[in-house]
Amino acid sequence: MGKARIVSTDSGPFKDRTEAGRLLATELKAYKGKGCIVLGIPRGGMVVAMELARLLQADLDIVLSRKLGSPGNPELAIGAVAEGGKLFLAEGMSGMAEKDYIEKEKMHQLAEIKRRVALFRAIHPKVKLTGKIVIITDDGLATGATMQAALWASRQEGPGKLVVAVPVAPEDTIMRLAKDADEIIALRSPLFFAAVGQFYTDFDQVEDEDVLSILKL
Repeated sequence: MGKARIVSTDSGPFKDRTEAGRLLATELKAYKGKGCIVLGIPRGGMVVAMELARLLQADLDIVLSRKLGSPGNPELAIGAVAEGGKLFLAEGMSGMAEKDYIEKEKMHQLAEIKRRVALFRAIHPKVKLTGKIVIITDDGLATGATMQAALWASRQEGPGKLVVAVPVAPEDTIMRLAKDADEIIALRSPLFFAAVGQFYTDFDQVEDEDVLSILKL
């Protein structure tokens, strides 16, 4: 189990994702200039990732893995599909779904990955993670299923260290993800948590065009 650190239980909102990324970078200063790769989960996570990469002098990329939801509960991840099409099934989870369901869910998620690859990789080729310190971020976590999928998929590429860094998340989600990360840091973990958006004054929708603009920087 990886090291988990919660900086504060404050429930006050961030101004926006840019501010959240800037504040998060201060807690990751030990990684500045270490040749890290920051992976943002689309779409909102890319704004946070942009700030982390800039302030930590790190390479920036997007993580295009997708979670496989369980039958009747799509928020419960039973596995993940990586950008290259590789399937990962979580230990003890495969029995929750029939083989036909898993294959159908895999193909459904691969279709969305293919769409995003065509859109984003045309301007930003994938960065290799092998042996690197990889920091995965989002604008916040609720159930953490999408982050878990990103962790599972990224781990298959052999990074030297896998770090999760987010502005806000519930404590139970943080502790669960710590099982799959080498380190996890959350700026805030309020006692009352309804949705990620409640912790931002400005939580406007981030569009594909915004992500493209970030990747072009």
